[in-house]
Amino acid sequence: MATAKRAPAGAAVLRGDITRAIRDAVMTELAVVGYGRLSIEAVARRAGVGKTAIYRRWSNKLEMVLEIVSDVAGRSVPLPDTGSFAGDLQLLLMIVSRALQHRIASQIIPDLMAEASRNPQIAETLQKALRTHQQAVGDKLIGQAVARGELPAGTDPELAVDLLLGPLYWRLAVARTPLPDDYLDKMIEAVTAALKATG
Repeated sequence: MATAKRAPAGAAVLRGDITRAIRDAVMTELAVVGYGRLSIEAVARRAGVGKTAIYRRWSNKLEMVLEIVSDVAGRSVPLPDTGSFAGDLQLLLMIVSRALQHRIASQIIPDLMAEASRNPQIAETLQKALRTHQQAVGDKLIGQAVARGELPAGTDPELAVDLLLGPLYWRLAVARTPLPDDYLDKMIEAVTAALKATG
C-alpha cells in the first residue's frame, strides 16, 4: 500500500500567498511611513501574519526591504518593439510616467533615494538593479533604431536612457510637476534630434 510522502519533520514550508502578502505589506508600509519608521511588527500586522513568518524569510528589516525593493526595481518594463523608434519611445515613456505617478511608487522612490544617501547597502542594491534594467532597455531600444536606420551606428544607449528617463524622474519624482498633454511628444522629438546629432 502506497503512503503519501511527508515533508521532513521541522522543515519550513514557505507559502507563496503569505510571501506575497508580506511583500505587499512592505511596499505599503514604505509608502506610508518610510524606511526609517518601518517595523517588522507593522509589516506583520498589515500582512495579517505573525512576526515569525517574516523572520522565516528574512533575518532583519534591511535584508527584507533590500530584497523586495531590488525585485521591484529590477522588474522588467516590457521592452517595446512597435516598428518605429518614435513608437517605441512613446510606449516606454507612457509606461514609465504612469509608474512614477503610481500612488505607492511616488511615495517610496523619494524616501528610498534619501535613505540611499545614508545607507551604502541600500544605495548599492538600488544602483545594481536599476543599472541592469536601464542597460537592457537602452541596448534594445537603440539597437532596434540603429538596425532600422533611424539612428546612426554608434549611438550611445546609456546616454539615450539618461536623456529619456532623467527628465521624467525629475518632473514626477522630484519636482512633482504634472506633465502637460504634449510633454511626451516634445520629449520624443528633442531626444531623437539629440541622439541623431551625437551619433
